[in-house]
Parts: sequence; structure tokens; C-alpha cells
Amino acid sequence: MSYAVKEIFLTLQGEGVHAGRRAVFVRLAGCNLWSGLERDRGTAICQFCDTDFVGLDGEGGGRFKTASDLAKAASETWGDDREFRFVVLTGGEPMLQVDEALIEALHAEGFFIAIESNGTLAVPRTIDWICISPKAQSETVQRSGDELKLVWPQDGSDWQEMQGWHFANLLLQPKDAIADPAASQAHLEQAIAFVQAHPKWRLSLQNHKIIGLA
Repeated sequence: MSYAVKEIFLTLQGEGVHAGRRAVFVRLAGCNLWSGLERDRGTAICQFCDTDFVGLDGEGGGRFKTASDLAKAASETWGDDREFRFVVLTGGEPMLQVDEALIEALHAEGFFIAIESNGTLAVPRTIDWICISPKAQSETVQRSGDELKLVWPQDGSDWQEMQGWHFANLLLQPKDAIADPAASQAHLEQAIAFVQAHPKWRLSLQNHKIIGLA
């Protein structure tokens, strides 16, 4: 199969357990919870996405005919050093496109592979680090992994049930209200209060936004 990629870029992981780690981001185009078009946001299952995953026109983006081609592009973005290679497969929803061929090709290039998925599609355990961010109005079928990252607040989220899922790390991330700083601050305060009351969870911040990285 070919792979539709919005962008590939070198940055630091901004969120979660691996925050601060040098990373190649491979953002795959498309999502099953929102078209990515603003005209559809109000009727989408996920209405708070802050990411442009539409099209192939981002830095390093395009259509890659083979898994090897895409893995080599990620390798070139990282550079020659093969130590500590870390790639994040994200979207949109990356599991619409990620397959064993791509996982094998990235491993062959020496990458530790992380994925950021909404959990509506099963994620193979051959991926080294599975991060799931469940959305309240969707069915989460992937209920195990390394990191559960719940964007907060979300009406209808059953966080108590999620505590029984099989994740090594439970993270709560304040929802970015995008164009409303006051609402974003209120969400941060709510998330802090939640973690203070439920110490099984930890606070996750979008550090890349705080320090001005992509």
C-alpha cells in the first residue's frame, strides 16, 4: 500500500512520558473522528483537535509508494546517527494507515517506534510505545498499552473505567481551547485539581506549545 503523509519533521516530543525527547514526527493524513475541515468540526465526533492533518503539503509530506520509502524519509530527517532513534507516528489517526510493513521498515532503520492513536482501531504490540488518547463519543477498542493520555475536560469520559484498562501510565492533559486563553487556563486548573484528587493520574502539558516548537 502507499502512505499519505501530511508532514515529517524533526522536533522534541512535547507531551507525555517521552516529553523532551528528540523525535522524528511522521504525521499521517486523515482521521476517522473528524474530516479536518472547519465546516465539519461542529458535527464531528472529536471537536477539539488542534492539528492540521489534511492533505500532503506539509514539510516532508507526500505520498510514499512503499513502507521502505517512508522509513528512509524518516531516517534522513533524523540524520546519520543511529543511536537513540525515536519516531512518533501520529495524525489524524495513524492506524488508518500503519501496517506491519511500515513497522518493520522503521525498525530496520533503527527506530524505537511510538504511536499516538485515538484507540478506535487495534494497535499491534510490535509498536514499541503505544499512547492512546480516547475520545468520549467514540468506542475505544485499544484498552492496553504504555500510556493513556486523557484530554480534560471531556463530557462523557468515564475516567473511572479507564483506570481499569491496562496502561502503565495514566496522564491527564488540559484541553487547549485554541482561540480562548481564558478557557484554556480554566481547563489547566481543572486538570490540576483532578490530579490532586486522583493521584493515580499525572499531569501532561503540551510543552512544545509552551516553548514554541512545532
